[in-house]
Amino acid sequence: MPNPTYRIENIVATVNLGIDLDLDKLAERLPAAEYNPEQFPGLILRLQRPKISALIFRTGKMVCTGAKSENELKRAVKELVRLLNEHGADVPLTPEIQVQNIVASGNLHAEVDIEKSALMLENSMYEPEQFPGLIYRMDDPKVVLLIFSSGKIVCTGAKKEQQVRDAVFKIHDILKDIGALYEEEGGKEEEEL
Repeated sequence: MPNPTYRIENIVATVNLGIDLDLDKLAERLPAAEYNPEQFPGLILRLQRPKISALIFRTGKMVCTGAKSENELKRAVKELVRLLNEHGADVPLTPEIQVQNIVASGNLHAEVDIEKSALMLENSMYEPEQFPGLIYRMDDPKVVLLIFSSGKIVCTGAKKEQQVRDAVFKIHDILKDIGALYEEEGGKEEEEL
């Protein structure tokens, strides 16, 4: 059975720039900025490289989404600081970055017996009428996994990339230990014969 694989889909982070910002002035000077304070109090800025979106508030707080790695997030924040400074802000070069959530998709490369998993795993919830996957709350690392019978998974709640890796490999080992993983090519049916 091959090792599980995963890919980070999105990192959501908050950034504290440490200064107040004049969003009206920045909106005038930044050609790509979207700012409509009657509808939303933040200025929206989208970067193409790396491809992220930032919500920037008067307080100097920022929310960044779209990064696919912690390094990409750091590069994006550096680029945002450069852009803001070029257009009239006086942002310190090393703002405080805090990852709030990492969302990743994964593949266990095996089919999962969801009913058996639901019975054997503590902190799990499975209501097939509501949602086709099993929801599993892992304590260490503290993440939530959505596990599907196809072996596809979604991991959310991680604060570091390493936690995603640890969670994916740990759930693979747990499911293997409880006998809930089957080879992908219809192995479940063959085993039951």
